[in-house]
Amino acid sequence: MERMNPLDATFLAIEDTVNHMHIGSVVIFEGPPPRYEEVGRAIEAVLPLVPRYRQKVRVAPASIGRPLWVDDPHFRIDYHLRHAALPPSNDGDELRRLVGWVMSQQLDRHKPLWETWMIEGLPGDAWALLTKVHHCMVDGIAGTDLLSVLFDLSADGTPDRPVAEPWVPQPEPGAFTLARHSLGGIMTAPVARARWMAGLLTRPADTVGRLLKAARGLHDMGRLVRPAPVSRLTGPIGPHRRWDHTEVSLADVKAVRSGLGGTVNDVVLALVTRGIRELLLGWDEDVAGREVRTLVPVSVRDADARGVFDNRVSSIFALLPVGIADAAERLDEVRRQMEHLKVSGEIDAGNAVVALVDFAPPLLHALLARILVHRQHSVETVATNVPGPQFPLYVAGRKMIAAYPYVPLAGNIRVGVAIWSYLGTLYFGVTGDDDAGPDIHRVCAGIDDGMRELSKLAREKGPRMHGDACISSA
Repeated sequence: MERMNPLDATFLAIEDTVNHMHIGSVVIFEGPPPRYEEVGRAIEAVLPLVPRYRQKVRVAPASIGRPLWVDDPHFRIDYHLRHAALPPSNDGDELRRLVGWVMSQQLDRHKPLWETWMIEGLPGDAWALLTKVHHCMVDGIAGTDLLSVLFDLSADGTPDRPVAEPWVPQPEPGAFTLARHSLGGIMTAPVARARWMAGLLTRPADTVGRLLKAARGLHDMGRLVRPAPVSRLTGPIGPHRRWDHTEVSLADVKAVRSGLGGTVNDVVLALVTRGIRELLLGWDEDVAGREVRTLVPVSVRDADARGVFDNRVSSIFALLPVGIADAAERLDEVRRQMEHLKVSGEIDAGNAVVALVDFAPPLLHALLARILVHRQHSVETVATNVPGPQFPLYVAGRKMIAAYPYVPLAGNIRVGVAIWSYLGTLYFGVTGDDDAGPDIHRVCAGIDDGMRELSKLAREKGPRMHGDACISSA
């Protein structure tokens, strides 16, 4: 039995019938597809490495403490591994529709909070695994680590994996045990907070510097108090999701970085900006001078936390310059803004807010989380970029050839973009609220057009030089 950390509990608290807080991906494999039973055995064999996948959420009576992870005594792999096939004549639309439908369904709170769908019938004899896992279990970086654990590192399987012992779940706790465990957490919390405060006091210079930086970040974040412009990007969302995808070459992105400056992440955000601009223009919205306020999650995961599957993220808030028509100027503005955000203290401010959450009683914590999500009217979209493995992964001897991410929507945000890299390609997944409009394909078209624009400009300009050295950024 284990208590959720405050950020994991927040993702659970804000979920309701329209805010579905699961993340996921559409992972494509070369064919021919294996038998369903082979995939089930491959996944079940590595479950001992990720105990959370056989645990469910329990809440103490009267919600007196944070939710708890407990073993599911009725766990069955065939409940979580589903099977589907696309019609022979599908052109990609059938897969996009299936992903939208699956992601529109809330995960069963009485079971471990994940599903994986094996999907056959993709063009070229390919097949896919559609993964779906609640955000309270993992963040993007942890999800990448998880793929490396669940999938094999070679077609022959991953060597030196421990042989799994038969799984024997711990008895499911009753109400009294849940309450006692939660009360124990409440009683020990003041001691942990005192230690945290003592740690701050023993490093006064470092603490003052961090506090000043966090204060500057909170001051900069004050711009988010202003309501966003009236737009179809924001508003009440429904329970239905639409999903689309595209990809660009990482080598092409690096060529743009070398030719026009900035970082890989700057180029990616410039492409997302081009995509959102295309969507707004398709809606006949005025983009002149327009900036779109965007939540950009940032990992604060230490190297020591690799392999720990939970949430360790902060956020910065970027203003995507969709009003700039010229591709090079758009990239310059994104780069200038991101350079400022890196030193502004917004990440430290976000960390401070997350740390303060731990001081709130659980009931107040859940209430505040819901209010913040449902009452915020300043953030217009989300763009999350997670680096993935640059080595091949396998399942049941089949090589993974592509992986398109899925990002959830919440509150008033109707469109979100996720980016994941794998084997030299950046994969974009775009989520839209289907009730707000079906045309999120415009975002993907804008990303494609933006990549062509920037590549052409980079070829014409050549690598940026400074003296005899070529300028490059991470």
